[in-house]
Amino acid sequence: MDRNTKIIGKVISSSMDKTIVVSVEKTIQHKLYKKYIKRSKKYYAHDENNSFKVGDTVQLISSRPLSKTKRWRASKLLTGEK
Repeated sequence: MDRNTKIIGKVISSSMDKTIVVSVEKTIQHKLYKKYIKRSKKYYAHDENNSFKVGDTVQLISSRPLSKTKRWRASKLLTGEK
């Protein structure tokens, strides 16, 4: 990913300390049948203050490698559960 790439996804886990798991969905078109299919990918992101909860929609920004799996930082809350 390019420097400061931004993606938007939904938090599916926040049980780790300073880490959240974010699911990002995208739709692709099948090459042969031309039907649109949903695909999802999980990203591990750094959450310094443990402020994001399951169900929140957040924006992620790419960063330097923070651990073996974390390459993203959660930057801001777009929508959340009340």
